Amino acid sequence: MKKILKITGITLLIIVLLLVAAPFVFQSQIKDMARNFINNSVNAKVEFADVSLSFLSSFPQANVTVDDLVITNFAPFEGETLASIKSLSFDMSVKELFKKADDAPIKINAIQLNETLLTLKTNTYGDVNWDIAKVTDATVTKPEDSKNNFTLDIESYGIKNSALTYLDEQANIKMYITELNHSGKGRFSETLSELVTHTEANVTFSMDSTEYLSNNRVKLEALIDLDLEHSKYTFKENKALINNLPIEFQGHIQLLENGQDIDITFQNPGSTFKDFLAVIPETYSKNISNVQTTGNFKINGKIKGQVTETTIPTLDIKILSNNASFKYPDLPKRVDNISIDASILNTTGTIDDTYVDIKTLNFRIDKDVFKASASLKNLTKNMLVNAQLDGILNLANISQAYPIALKNELKGIIKANVNTSFDMNAIETNAYERIKNTGRVELSDFVFASADIVNPIEIYRAEINFKPGTITLDNFKAKTGQSDLDATGTINNLLGFVLSDKKLKGNFNVTSNRFVVSDFMIEGGTNQPVNQSTEPATSLKIPAFLDCNITVNAKTVIYDNIKLTNVKGALALQDEQALLNEVSSDVFKGNLTMSGSIDTRNKTPKFNMDLGMKNFDIAESFNGLDMLKNIAPVANALQGKLNSAITLSGDLGNDFTPIMSTISGGALAELLTTKVEPKNAKLLSALNGALSFIDFDNLDLKDLQTSLKFENGQVHISPFNLSYKDIGITVDGSHGFDKTMNYNAVFNVPAKYLGSDVNRLIGKINDNEVNKISIPITASINGTFTNPKINTDLTSGVKNLTQQLIEIEKQKLISSGKDKIKDIIGNAIGGNSASTKDSTTTKNNAPIKEAIKDILSGNSGSGQNNTKDSTESTKNPVKDILNLFGKNRKKKQESEQITVKDTVY
Repeated sequence: MKKILKITGITLLIIVLLLVAAPFVFQSQIKDMARNFINNSVNAKVEFADVSLSFLSSFPQANVTVDDLVITNFAPFEGETLASIKSLSFDMSVKELFKKADDAPIKINAIQLNETLLTLKTNTYGDVNWDIAKVTDATVTKPEDSKNNFTLDIESYGIKNSALTYLDEQANIKMYITELNHSGKGRFSETLSELVTHTEANVTFSMDSTEYLSNNRVKLEALIDLDLEHSKYTFKENKALINNLPIEFQGHIQLLENGQDIDITFQNPGSTFKDFLAVIPETYSKNISNVQTTGNFKINGKIKGQVTETTIPTLDIKILSNNASFKYPDLPKRVDNISIDASILNTTGTIDDTYVDIKTLNFRIDKDVFKASASLKNLTKNMLVNAQLDGILNLANISQAYPIALKNELKGIIKANVNTSFDMNAIETNAYERIKNTGRVELSDFVFASADIVNPIEIYRAEINFKPGTITLDNFKAKTGQSDLDATGTINNLLGFVLSDKKLKGNFNVTSNRFVVSDFMIEGGTNQPVNQSTEPATSLKIPAFLDCNITVNAKTVIYDNIKLTNVKGALALQDEQALLNEVSSDVFKGNLTMSGSIDTRNKTPKFNMDLGMKNFDIAESFNGLDMLKNIAPVANALQGKLNSAITLSGDLGNDFTPIMSTISGGALAELLTTKVEPKNAKLLSALNGALSFIDFDNLDLKDLQTSLKFENGQVHISPFNLSYKDIGITVDGSHGFDKTMNYNAVFNVPAKYLGSDVNRLIGKINDNEVNKISIPITASINGTFTNPKINTDLTSGVKNLTQQLIEIEKQKLISSGKDKIKDIIGNAIGGNSASTKDSTTTKNNAPIKEAIKDILSGNSGSGQNNTKDSTESTKNPVKDILNLFGKNRKKKQESEQITVKDTVY
């Protein structure tokens, strides 16, 4: 016995070792087999990471696994991925491994696909991307002699955690199957066999832009007879579950050369109204197990005929429910008097003849009854719609009768009595003459709250009147926060907006007693300052669906801390932009006009605006508008009126205030009847202290005009002139929005303002020309508006004054000297006799020389007769000027006799 156990143990150990080692022996042969099969079987690019063999996972059979298999199409779908498979495994008999790659057919017993992404596509020319099998020449190779092919003698197969996309561009069909798990058992090698399958998946299906299934959960248990010789598949015992609606179906599908032949009938096995609730996805209907229902619900149908390029099967699908009701156990309201009579029909097999006929769709919640009927024809092309709505619907009752998850509060009563008839092409092309609407819709006591708005919107009353070709808003009264709205107007394409994602077009007249801009902004806006330098994380958007013109008339508009009154103008909203045209308002005791645009199409909103300001109160406007405060910070010291025209462009923050660092533009400003308060501006106070000859309290700014340009955070001011008494002032330079300054102010100062010493000199010179003398004094202004730094250059001004005074005194002395010389010479000549000519001439030359010397020395009379006191009181003004400015002349030079020609000062 011990010997037998020992032999058995050794044998099992050898077998285990062989099972472990064998994959390494056959690895090369398996890869060659896979490559050979691929190269001889498909017309596509196929790549895989690895091929492995195992005996342990599928013992006693062998398992071959291909990892990361990707199949990429050639033309006409070149470069598109047909399939991506995480792993593809085959189970087969061990003896199949001993066949060479080019030996007789290899049999596969089971196939398993994991995490497969499969895309099946038909283009507009009818080409399909899955037709990648290579065509064999039947005349050369007989079927029984064919090699290099697998025989699908499959006992089982499975697809796990996979997805399938089917796109048919010709028929405009889209189908998406996700979370697909499918398994089947059968033998495909036999002519007649039976296939048992189980399928679970989420299915979305649409045709011609109409979505019939939207991520609906589908389960299918199917028993199918396979007649492979005639390509006929018969459904024997089949049960499907669409969401929670059970469906039983039977019939067959047979493949033909030009299409398929279909004969399928189906119905729901039960007949209670709970089956209707089961059709609705569980996401919306919630748990219906405890829902109380009355009445019946029945769905049955028949699909019979051929699917070809020109035909579809005939359809006869009916949905019926009579006097039904339901009530959720946790909700207070019941929905009753439910009646449904609807059909999907096609009697010709032509796809364009398919239509939906909703004869009745009625229900009641409390005392509110709602009725509807409709017919939809020509579904696959230009759909024709004819519908009637009549009834009352209390919106607050919806969430009390049905477990709909409303994120936002919704209240209000809708009364509708509307007939409509149109075709979809008319809506898409705005062919209003083919849209026939009659009736009226009223909305009252409507309340809507959302996280996207600061305050709930309360619509007291809204009335929409439908007439052929025209929809009018006869009445609209609403309130949100502190704002009230009253509007009337016309709506051009309400159905296009509701049914086909068209923009809402119309013309509206809006009036308001009080409109607060912050009531319409997202709560919790930016805390950044007005002169923010960074882009906002999120920004307000002008809705893309709006394309309308609005005439505005508002008594009061509150924007930030600014109060505007009598706001009137035109506003156009389109393409996420607001276009303002001559919008005017009273503000800051003056008038403001605005024209321009606000563009929110990009992440950062932009604006471009022309502003006209007339008779603005300077103090109020520059304190109220941070933008003006940044453009002209010193204006807070001004009192009076302002006219200005400003052109601006730049970025907006997420509260629609300008980002100052991005602003560019220009301004032309005119000051009217202005008074200066230097104490309100540190810059003017500093100038007052630095320049003793000027008092900024009395600065004359009346009729001052100047132009400004601003870009890259800098304001550049063109030179402008102003005056203080008889002092002329010229100012130019620039400052930044960061309050830094770089300005020059040139003061043309009359000499009389330069102190008592200069005034005494002016009195001694006693000449009218002296009173006209002025000198330029430059003040360089740097630092910031809150910490100004002022430097003045008096040296050049004093030098200039010195030269002017000397020149005036020189000219005065020259003129006075000439007159005295003339008088002396005339007197001398007139007083001599002819008899004593020679002696007299010689004698009188000395007084003339002395007189000239006295004149040039500044004496009023003969040097011999002047006393000391008189000489002291009549000093030479030129000497005084030179002494005053530190340029003393030597006494030797004072007493020198010099000629006018040689005089140098």
